[in-house]
Amino acid sequence: MKYRKLGRTGWDVSDVAYGLWGMSGWSGSSDSESLGSLQQSVDLGCNFFDTAWAYGEGNSDSLLGKIMAKNQGKRLYAASKIPPMNLKWPSSPQYKYTDVFPAEHVFKYADLIRKKLDTDCIDLLQFHVWEDAWTDVPEFRATIEKLKKEKWIRYFGLSLNRWEPENGIRACRTGLVDTVQVIYNIFDQAPEDELFPACRELNIGVIARVPLDEGSLGGKMTAETKFPSTDWRSRYFCEENLIPTLQRVDKLKEIVPANMTLPEMALRFILSNPAVSTTIVGMRKPEHVEKNIAASDAGALDPSLLQELKKYRWDRKPKKWSD
Repeated sequence: MKYRKLGRTGWDVSDVAYGLWGMSGWSGSSDSESLGSLQQSVDLGCNFFDTAWAYGEGNSDSLLGKIMAKNQGKRLYAASKIPPMNLKWPSSPQYKYTDVFPAEHVFKYADLIRKKLDTDCIDLLQFHVWEDAWTDVPEFRATIEKLKKEKWIRYFGLSLNRWEPENGIRACRTGLVDTVQVIYNIFDQAPEDELFPACRELNIGVIARVPLDEGSLGGKMTAETKFPSTDWRSRYFCEENLIPTLQRVDKLKEIVPANMTLPEMALRFILSNPAVSTTIVGMRKPEHVEKNIAASDAGALDPSLLQELKKYRWDRKPKKWSD
């Protein structure tokens, strides 16, 4: 496992990190299997874990808390997220900051998360949505400064809306934001344009999420793939999105090197960018843990392959099914 600095936090975090959404928000999850996979990742050197209250109403936070308690001799970093009070993903300019993250709501959920993680101070607390129009609202600054001053949190971050990487740069310039979490993968390369340069300038840690495009870059989906209605992917991979996605995946498969798999190539594409501090991967099953963490040891892709992958950039606009 290789490690990188998470921006101004100074933490050395595993460049392949653990994303816990699939443990409570996707079909087929099992708490016992999840705990086993989490422990396996710790044993293989993973030390950064990203969860959220919305992942099972605190269930993923609770699972992470159990693993941290079991491994008190190791420095594991816990990142969680406050859900929007109006329960709207993503944010929108029509919503007021005080309707989404009023101080009382933020402190309520920060306390709930602390209890699930069994800690007094959360390593990294993030807002689960963001709208840059809220940047100058005085309550935003007051809330984050109080969370830090009273040692409820060590650092603060933003999880940026899907396909809107620039919608967070203003907030980054306030000095309040220590990390940003953004969708970045072979298809979604737009963060390279403006967000990554701003983060380098401000020494803000970059957490790349959705490295496998919600699963399509795992290479196993087909036109017949169906997800249960309770699984978020059943909406994301609607017909409007599934077929165009599979067409692009099929073209990608044609250029995967003989000694590599598609998901390995997808992860190593992200790890080839020095602007990225870590990428969070969902890996509920033991075999996923071993394969994904191996991508860290393999390192960056060959420059010629990286250049070829630039052609697969897919700029998209948010849709109702992509929320």
